[in-house]
Amino acid sequence: MALEARKFDYAYIQEPDITRVPETEPDARPSRKRKLFTKGEKVLFVAFVAGLALFAVFLLQAQSAINATNKEVQIIQQEIAETSKHNTDLSIQVREKSTYERIWGKAQELGLTLNEKNVKVVPGQ
Repeated sequence: MALEARKFDYAYIQEPDITRVPETEPDARPSRKRKLFTKGEKVLFVAFVAGLALFAVFLLQAQSAINATNKEVQIIQQEIAETSKHNTDLSIQVREKSTYERIWGKAQELGLTLNEKNVKVVPGQ
């Protein structure tokens, strides 16, 4: 019990909690919090983002034009290949139909005869 009595003896000696009031200077203004970005930095950031977006749009437009041109080139190349194949087929048909035997057979079918006196020789080019 002696310990409990001591607790009560010192209870009146405890110092009260002192709260300090911050001292302010008489000419001090309330301090403003510094913003993270200034207005100029915000304007520069918005201008940079707008420029970047504009650059991206121009890049996409250029890529689209390139793709359209490449498609046209492929279509033209395909048409050239088809025309070349058609021309090759036609030249083969010309060679087949211009043989001497075939021409002689058609002449006989039409009733033409070979008259040696009426043949003229034309020099080649």
